[in-house]
Amino acid sequence: MKLCNLRNYLFKVNWFGVVGGVLTLSVIVVSLYYPWWQLTIGEDTVKVNVSPMNTNFGLLGTSFTIPLIYALNIGSILTFLCSGIIMLIYSITPNKSYSKVLLDFAWKKPLYSVITSTLCLSLIVLIARAFLDMEIPLIGTAAVTLPTQFTEGVSISVMATAAFQWPLYLAITAASLCILAKIYHKK
Repeated sequence: MKLCNLRNYLFKVNWFGVVGGVLTLSVIVVSLYYPWWQLTIGEDTVKVNVSPMNTNFGLLGTSFTIPLIYALNIGSILTFLCSGIIMLIYSITPNKSYSKVLLDFAWKKPLYSVITSTLCLSLIVLIARAFLDMEIPLIGTAAVTLPTQFTEGVSISVMATAAFQWPLYLAITAASLCILAKIYHKK
C-alpha cells in the first residue's frame, strides 16, 4: 500500500519545476565565480565581468565594484534565491491550494533576469560605442582604436575580446525548465 502511495506522489511531483528550481539555485553559486559575459581589452588591461549576481571591473590588474551595481547584484541574488526555493516548494506540492500562486511567482524570475540582463548589456555596449566612439564588441574580437582626443593625437589600437560565458546558458536552461514547469502545471 505504501509503495502505491509513493508512486502516486512521485507522479504528481512537477519534475520540470524540481530541476528548474535546483538549476536556479545553482546559477546563483556559479554566477558568483564565473561571469555571464566577459570583455577583455588588451592583455588584461581592462576586464569587465558581468552577471546579475556579480559584476566587477578590472583595470591594470586591480579589481573593483561600483556600490550601486553591487546593491543590484545583491537584489538579484535574493530574487533568484526566492525563486529557486519557491519553485522547489511548489514542485513537491503542486496540488495544494497555494501552489498556483507559488508557481506564478517563481517561474518568471529566471526568465526576466536572462532577458533583462542580455538586453541591458546589449544596450550598454551600444551606448558605449556611440559615446566613446570605439568599436567595443558584444561577441567576438575587434580592434579598439582609442579616440585621438584621449591620446593627444596618437593613434592607439588594442584588441578587445568579448563573449557570453557558460553560466548564461545555464541560466537560460533554468528559465526554460521553469517555463516547462508552468506549462506542465496546466496539464
